[in-house]
Formats: sequence, C-alpha cells, structure tokens
Amino acid sequence: MAAKTHRTAAHPIVLSTRALNRATLDRQLLLRRSAMSAKDAVAHLVGLQAQNTKPPYFQLFARLTDFDPEELSALMESREVVRIVSLRSTLHTHTADDALTLVPLVRAPRDRELKSFRRGLEGVDLDRLAAISQEFVEERPRTLKDLRGELLAHWPGADPLALSVAARCLLPLVQVTPRGLWGRGGQVALTTVEHWLGRSAEPAPTPTLDATVLRYLGAFGPASVMDFQAWAGLTRTKEVFERLRPRLLTFRDERGVELFDLPDAPRPDPGTPAPPRFLPEFDNLLLGHADRTRVIPAVNKGRNGVGNQTYGSVLVDGFFDAVWRVERDGGTAILTVQPLRNLVRDERAEITEEAARMLTAMTDATDHDVRFGTFLDFGDRPGHEDRGA
Repeated sequence: MAAKTHRTAAHPIVLSTRALNRATLDRQLLLRRSAMSAKDAVAHLVGLQAQNTKPPYFQLFARLTDFDPEELSALMESREVVRIVSLRSTLHTHTADDALTLVPLVRAPRDRELKSFRRGLEGVDLDRLAAISQEFVEERPRTLKDLRGELLAHWPGADPLALSVAARCLLPLVQVTPRGLWGRGGQVALTTVEHWLGRSAEPAPTPTLDATVLRYLGAFGPASVMDFQAWAGLTRTKEVFERLRPRLLTFRDERGVELFDLPDAPRPDPGTPAPPRFLPEFDNLLLGHADRTRVIPAVNKGRNGVGNQTYGSVLVDGFFDAVWRVERDGGTAILTVQPLRNLVRDERAEITEEAARMLTAMTDATDHDVRFGTFLDFGDRPGHEDRGA
C-alpha cells in the first residue's frame, strides 16, 4: 500500500517521519529480507561501511534471505568485491566496478583529509609521493608500516602518519585478502585497485554524479540535497539535483525540507510492519542522511556507544531503540540487548527470535543466550556522535 500523504493548496506532499522511515527501510532491504545475491546487494546499497571486518557480513545477514557469510568471502577472494576507502573518506566494501568508477568520483573527502595533514608534509612533493607509493605497493601488497618506512627513506623529516595518510588519499588503495575474510583475516596489506583487479576504469563507462544521485535515492530516498552530501562526503551538489529535477518527484518533510525521489521507488504505507533487525556497529542506514531522525529518534542520537567504543544497533518498529553486543563464554554466545525505551512483551519476543536467528547463522557457538540488560551507562552525558560520517 502506498504511503498516506497530505497536501495543502500551497505546498507539495508532506511525508511524515514514519513514512520516510518505511520508504528507506524498504529500499535498504530491511522491511523484508531479499533473495538477491550478496554481490547485487552490495551494488544496490552502493557499498557497505567496513571500518571493521565483520560489519559487512552482519549488514547482509540483516537484509538477505539465507545469507551465508562465505558468499561474501568468496566474492572478496575472486576480487568481485573489494575493501577500499570511498564515501566520506571511510573504508567500504564495494563491487569491483564501483571501486574503479565510483571511488574517483567521491575523492573530495580524501582531498580534505589530506589538507588536514599538510603540516606534517612540508617539503614533500605529493606527485612524487604518489608515484613512489604506487610502484612500491604494486610490486607486492605492503603493510602500512612498510609503506611508511619506504616514504620516510625519501622524506625523513616528514611526519610518518601524514606520509601514509597522503598515500591513502592520493591513491585508490585496496585492502587485499585474506584481510576481511569471514573466520580468517590478516593484517592490512595494500595495493592499488587497478593492480588488484587487473583492469583499469577506462573500459567501463565513467559514472556521472547524476547517476550516483539516482542510485543513492534508490537506496536511501526520499532525500534532500544535504542528505546526499552527508552520505557521499561531497559539497555543492545542488546543481545536480536541479538538473535532475524534471526526472524526479519532490516532497517535503515535516520540517519543510525539500526531498527528492525516484518516481517509481517504493513508498510504503507508514503503518507497514517493520520487524526487528540487528545492525552492526557501522551501518550506512544510520549514517546515510544529514537528518537521521527517520531512523534515529532525537532522544537516542549518539547512543550506540560511549567514548570510542561503538556497539550494534537494534531497529524496533523500524527505529533505533536498543543496542546490542555479543560475548563468548566457552561454547555459549551471550547476546545482550539494552533497550533505550520500554519495550512491550511482543517486541521483546520478536527481538529474542531475531537474535537467536542471527546467533545461529553468524556464530559457531553451540549454545545461545539472549538477555535484556544494561552494559552502557550514559549517565547525564549526551550520546557520542555516530562516527564514520
């Protein structure tokens, strides 16, 4: 059923926060699990946030029917998906095609990050640094320690961290396997994306920013210009939306902000049921908008962790209303859910069922224990901001 909306004589259709929530959850494959492949899901979602190695697997489990973590690992081993710095200058899991074409399109955040390290790079020729780094990592994948050592040999007076950050910002570097594989892993080793994939971006059509906006709306819409910019880490993209305006529908949110959307994108009825979902500590659903109230109630802003420690988020009726963590006690996986509001009996039962399903699929524990309790003490302090944006 389509979302119920209301219109006044002088204003466009207004979408409630709940209507935006259901529309976004549908496109994020979180209203119901999808039967699409892991590779298709990574492409549809325009990448998975991957600062840590396990979150991409949990993101796909929350979204796909019968997801097997080995499916994503196999894609990484066959180099059909890669771990690379992209949106917001943050590590993501992308398809090979997106790694070659989307990553250069969203380079601006990496340029800004590089500028913040300029004091440690005085006297450093950045073009030469990029050339030296490329030759070094393409000889064979290199650790960050090895890369810093090589660059310090050329610029001994420079800041070591700034040198490695410069290489990461100037070159499209992938973290090669076994880093990121399910149940395996290894230290970070880097090479260039073109060397790793054995092909360059030239044969594929270079995507325009217009196409990226349309893909974003397909996965995160309806959304504002500022929402897109927060997701991509870009600025000054209003002209792109204006160019696309004839092809899009426009709405307003309850604050009066203009939202853009694809004409044929789903906008379910706000009353559509939203089952509980366990999201990992980093998930683009929670970071994909400037105004995150469509998923994160204002009272829960930043309450997915304390200090530098971030925990998983539980969606209850579509909104972030609990945090979770898993601990091991021998062969038992203990999952603790800390509600951020009072949960009714049916909500607790549904959360427990979903938690058991996740533990069965995503751990090798022989026994499972799902508990409701407290492991975070927010005190009187406001929650910390979601990182990675």
